[in-house]
Amino acid sequence: MNPSYYVILAAILFTIGIVGFLVRKNALVVFMSVELMLNSCNLLFVTFSRVWGNLAGQAMSFFVMVVAAAEVVVGLSIIVMIYRARRSASVDNASLLKF
Repeated sequence: MNPSYYVILAAILFTIGIVGFLVRKNALVVFMSVELMLNSCNLLFVTFSRVWGNLAGQAMSFFVMVVAAAEVVVGLSIIVMIYRARRSASVDNASLLKF
């Protein structure tokens, strides 16, 4: 299969992630949009690793998955704490938590 199809798919996924990050106000949707952008980068890393015939892209993809897992732990805990404090997962309400 032609690698350009994977590049086009990754570009579409990254664009959807950017639009979701910039347009939506719900913190969970923003969080999922960031994860979508990270997954599109992983797709590109693995695609170019396959094209060039080395494992560097796959190793980089592994490190991106580790960072994404850490982001999930920290990000979801912050979102849960904001929801408990304000009964809303809106990004606009997060600035109200400052003292």
